[in-house]
Amino acid sequence: MTADAGYDAIVLAGGAAKRLGGADKPGVSVGGRALLDRVLTVCRDAGRTVVVGDRRATARPVLWAREAPPGGGPLAALDAGVRRTEAGTVLVLSADLPFLGEATVRRLLTALDPGGPDGAGGAQGVEGALLVDAGGRDQPLVAAYRSESLRRELALIAAEHGGLSGLPLRLLTEELELGRVAAGPLDAFDCDTWEDIAAARARIREHGNVLDEWITAVKDELGIDLDVDTGVLLDLARDAAHGVARPAAPLTTFLVGYAAAKAGGDSAQAVAEAARKAAALAGRWAAEADKAGD
Repeated sequence: MTADAGYDAIVLAGGAAKRLGGADKPGVSVGGRALLDRVLTVCRDAGRTVVVGDRRATARPVLWAREAPPGGGPLAALDAGVRRTEAGTVLVLSADLPFLGEATVRRLLTALDPGGPDGAGGAQGVEGALLVDAGGRDQPLVAAYRSESLRRELALIAAEHGGLSGLPLRLLTEELELGRVAAGPLDAFDCDTWEDIAAARARIREHGNVLDEWITAVKDELGIDLDVDTGVLLDLARDAAHGVARPAAPLTTFLVGYAAAKAGGDSAQAVAEAARKAAALAGRWAAEADKAGD
């Protein structure tokens, strides 16, 4: 998706978190980042991002809204959020999804938009696209909706029931023409209990996940939006450690980053070019060491 992807995002970050003993769930850390910040990462190219909940520090700027009364439930929260959006499409996410991926967000938006941000055709007349978890359950708070349809149905429900506070989400989803998108293995994993939090933290530290999670966390912490080939940097670090000396690995990768920043232009390309030069140098050092040992 690009910066002109044509959607706004609503992130629901309220609720009492009773199963967490009333803890501030959106602020709970998983992989060194607050749950809310992890969700904000996957919708970072939204035109507007509205967080419905108590104001707090976030990794990037957002707009704030609050349902009336506070704690009035998901329909009241959606109504408060959609009032601050402008785009014709709104992405709706709950703030407790540590593993939701940007690719899944793209699939939701594509399923809703006949043109599709990736050129794929969504179904004509569809008013929303919901994620469906592995158990076949709809996830209406991991979804994309047409703003006009969402506003219309919320207004009708409020008129019929005298308000939105405390009402179930099914009153909304039963009235909309919905498409569905199958979730990836962990897209729908949410953190309702401390056991869920512990499982998420353990999952992040598994061997196959920890490096990507760490790189993503560092980029968010430093405010860097740069897609580089980490394999190239890892290979460079290995070559520097083996061909020169172990402490050369972190120092070399730091110098590569510094050189890329000075070079400017395409940052990812600059990193790749600096890494190529440094790797070649490390190779020459290793070759000299091999000759000296002959």
